[in-house]
Amino acid sequence: MLITRETDYALRVLRALSEGEQLTAGDISEQQMVPKPFAYKIIKKLSKAGFVRITRGADGGCRLAVGLDKVTLYDLMAAMEEDSAVIACMEPGYSCPWREAHGGCMVHCRLGLVQQRLHEELRGHTLQELIFGTAAE
Repeated sequence: MLITRETDYALRVLRALSEGEQLTAGDISEQQMVPKPFAYKIIKKLSKAGFVRITRGADGGCRLAVGLDKVTLYDLMAAMEEDSAVIACMEPGYSCPWREAHGGCMVHCRLGLVQQRLHEELRGHTLQELIFGTAAE
């Protein structure tokens, strides 16, 4: 599965924060039907990636720190530490015994083109477009 449940939940978290309000993980969990333990974990990852800003304390919560029109689906998947490789041999550092034994692999070359197009497609869609169907005005 290319887009996992975690990335789906991350999109929901960002959708909840898109109005600019500061919300708690509990608020987001309830509004967006994201299990609370997932909400905490995802908000932490989104904060680490610079997508959200967390305020601690009694009046704490989180708030969007980036414009959704500036962040792509590729960026979000990277923040969620998801792998978008179409096959294991596309992963950085993968050592393919076939390629090493035969000096190359046509399958790898062809799938490399598919991988390139996939990354272009993932980078071609902002979260604003995915969540709301429109570009930011």
